[in-house]
Formats: sequence, structure tokens, C-alpha cells
Amino acid sequence: MGMGLLGRKVGMMQWFDAQGKGLAATVIQAEPNIVTQIKTPESDGYSALQLGFEKAKEQRINQPHKGHFKKSNLEPRKHLKEFRLEDVSSYKIGQEVNVGIFEPGETIRASGMSKGKGFHGVMRRHGFAGGFKTHGSDAHRRPGGIGTIRASGKVFKGKPMPGRMGYDRITVRGLTVLKADPERNLLVVKGAVPGPRGCLVELSKDA
Repeated sequence: MGMGLLGRKVGMMQWFDAQGKGLAATVIQAEPNIVTQIKTPESDGYSALQLGFEKAKEQRINQPHKGHFKKSNLEPRKHLKEFRLEDVSSYKIGQEVNVGIFEPGETIRASGMSKGKGFHGVMRRHGFAGGFKTHGSDAHRRPGGIGTIRASGKVFKGKPMPGRMGYDRITVRGLTVLKADPERNLLVVKGAVPGPRGCLVELSKDA
């Protein structure tokens, strides 16, 4: 994993390239992340940077996190994310990291939680065809027989069944950076980024 940061999805827009071609683009607002911890092979066995995103009230964080931020003499942050790097010697505690780390034309990856859709049956969740639509049928939208493992009465693991749909962690790779605006803390990328408007998004260089 390369260097990255955390941000929030603003929404989608139409972006016109140099040839006037319209492209679907996603706008992400990423306020400067701060370096909250530096991990080295000598102290932790590997090298990485821990970044903090969005200020948090002290009464809203737990005791371990309070001690963590107090040790670094930093204001508490709501979200923490670790990015593994080969060399962290150029960074220091409290340093800000903004969207300027990305350049137009560079490919990055974005991770986020997809839209939650609640509890659904097998027809919407897995695309089942359903039962007979004729008069007298009582299996219009039922899953049908689910089978068992011989005489044990147990159901096979992974069997498509009704249940929660959506709200899964999704990672999209190969997104092209169209514009990085450090002054307004905005990043525009080509294509769609997982999650609804306002969701937390993790961005990193596509290694």
C-alpha cells in the first residue's frame, strides 16, 4: 500500500477533458490529515504512518485513544488509518498530509462502505427467479428447498438466503486523478467511488 489519506465523498459530477469529452467523476473533500504516529522497524517491526482525520471532542473518545493523543500532544481525531511505507524518515508527528500528494493522471484506489439496503429476500439479494405465479401457488417469492448435509440436518455454509444487503467494504482500483486542489481540500477522480454521499473514503496510491 502506498501513501494515502482519509476524506469524505461529496458526490458525482460531469467532468470535461481537454478534448471536450464528458466523463463521470467523483468529488472527494479531504481536510488535511495529521500524522499521529510513526512506526519503524526498530520499534514496531515494520514502517508505517498513522494518520488522523476530523477533529473529535475529548469526551467523545475512549481512554486508550485519549492517552494515545496525549502522548503525541495532539488534538483528538475521530478516525485513524495506517498506511505502510518503505521510508517514513521524512515525516514527523503533527505534520499535515493533504490532497497534494496526488497528481493529475495518477491512478489511485478508493475504499469505502457501500450503501446499506436493509433486509431483503432471495429474489432481490441473489437474483432468484421465484416460484410459480399461478393461482394456488404459495411460493411466489420464496427460496424453495435449501437442502441439508445428509442426515445431520445442517445447511451448507454460504447458502444464498434472505438477509442483510449492502454495507460491505468495497475497494475500487485504477481510478484516475483528474484534479487535486489543496487550497480547497478537494480531489476529483474519474469514475465512481463506493458509498453514499458524505461517507468516509480511504484513498491511497495504487501500488
